[in-house]
Amino acid sequence: MRIFVTGASGWIGSALVPELIDAGHQVVGLARSTASADALVAAGAEVVRGTVDDLDVLGATAAASDGVVHLAFKHDVAFTGDYRGAAEADRRAVDTFGDALAGSDRPFVLASGLAGLKPGKVSTERDLPSIDGSPTSLRAATATAALELASRGVRSAVVRLSPTCHGEGDNGFVATLVGVARARGVSGYIGDGANRWAAVHRLDAARLFRLAVEKAPAGAVLHGAAEEGVALRDIAEVIGRHLDVPVTSVAPEAAPEHFGWLGTFLGLDAPASSALTQESLGWRPTRPGLLEDLDKGHYFSAPVTAS
Repeated sequence: MRIFVTGASGWIGSALVPELIDAGHQVVGLARSTASADALVAAGAEVVRGTVDDLDVLGATAAASDGVVHLAFKHDVAFTGDYRGAAEADRRAVDTFGDALAGSDRPFVLASGLAGLKPGKVSTERDLPSIDGSPTSLRAATATAALELASRGVRSAVVRLSPTCHGEGDNGFVATLVGVARARGVSGYIGDGANRWAAVHRLDAARLFRLAVEKAPAGAVLHGAAEEGVALRDIAEVIGRHLDVPVTSVAPEAAPEHFGWLGTFLGLDAPASSALTQESLGWRPTRPGLLEDLDKGHYFSAPVTAS
């Protein structure tokens, strides 16, 4: 298949592109910069220049493809104060893909999230998100709209990703937590640290997206969770050991000041099961778990300083 991938040079996308190519697919990647375009060409993909705001480009490229995987999201905008704006741009892109693929039975796979889905309980693929009009729930509403494309003749599926998709080169939540611990001189967790995050290695996540585009049934909800829940205190303890700093609790009211923007997410209890996903697609995570990955040491490599 000829697969159009947005976010193709990003954290998951850069693993998905070779995963698709190695499985015999052609990849067309969306690139908003020369550096991204060069990386995609080097990986063996074709390139279309543009951003998620270029709806004409998205629609035309999707119409000329055998399927779409939509990974791009304006995280830089979302985490600097305009989550609503980022979510609304994402919805426009999804609506554009829906119009381009309607009636074709071609696959459309959307990346979504697990955090906050069922606080305090192990969520499953059958759980529905709460949509209350808040900025953060707008992304959940977009995922629901993507699933509804199945009624318009699109083989749509949503992959809900774990709060942490870890691996070498990660610049996400766990890498940020390491950076905070290094800067503060303590490795912190909120409260008793018993809250849990589901976790998945980026290479396992990439394989799940490939399986989804190949064979997920229309309207499928899939969970990208290799581990149901890793306690935040356990994560903090591994970080403290590697950085040789104390491990300590941070009061919930002090979390925003101590952790910065990460404090909003760090206290979430977001365990999740992927049993139904594994059964339906034959997906079997094989890469190291989060704590094992942390113990490999790459999260703690000293920053490279230009000479």
